[in-house]
Amino acid sequence: MTPLAPSSPGPGVRLLLVDDQALLRHALRIAIDREPDLSVVGEAGTGAEAIAAARELRPDLVLMDIRMPEVDGIEATRQITNTPELAHTRVLVLSMFELDDYVYGALRAGASGFVLKDARPDQLIDAIRRVHHGESLFAPTILTSLIEHYLDHRTSGRSRGPEQLTARETEVLTLIGRGLSNDDIAAELTVSHNTVKTHISSLLSKLAARDRAQLVIAAYEHRLIIPSTHSNRA
Repeated sequence: MTPLAPSSPGPGVRLLLVDDQALLRHALRIAIDREPDLSVVGEAGTGAEAIAAARELRPDLVLMDIRMPEVDGIEATRQITNTPELAHTRVLVLSMFELDDYVYGALRAGASGFVLKDARPDQLIDAIRRVHHGESLFAPTILTSLIEHYLDHRTSGRSRGPEQLTARETEVLTLIGRGLSNDDIAAELTVSHNTVKTHISSLLSKLAARDRAQLVIAAYEHRLIIPSTHSNRA
């Protein structure tokens, strides 16, 4: 995957750093502030502080830890993404853990991406840019784990995509659920990149989804994932 280049002219991406470890926040600030298109506008050490800071600063993106005192990162994410004034704020969860409950909880709360704390600095910077550009982002191990979670726990109530979707939209939703990028989807379906974007816009509207990450959830919930393409399970 080719990293996204820094955003071209215009205001940079404004970030709020949320982690209960001051040393880690300091290291993240140094790595982020050296990028010409990114800037840290605030920090928070608890979920409660994160909610208050987000409402005051209205950042473009919140880099959110999960395990914190008072209010955890999942609840903080939920409150931030449910605040009307923060409709354009995206949340990228940063955690040491890749457990199903954390990933699922972060997704359900409205997070647009989930990366591990052992990611390289360049991977984290690229993740920030991608989420800001409207992509959902999950480490491959996390995506595989999340898919297996749904394969193990899905109910028999939903076996097909929503009835309001066209056959092509259902195909696109399935590929989104498998973690394919827009370019990958275009190649898979032999259509143009703009056609894929049109289908995704339609999916967001029809499914009342906030962003691509919620389309991933919809793909899982409607059982559009093919088990054999994702895991070899003993």
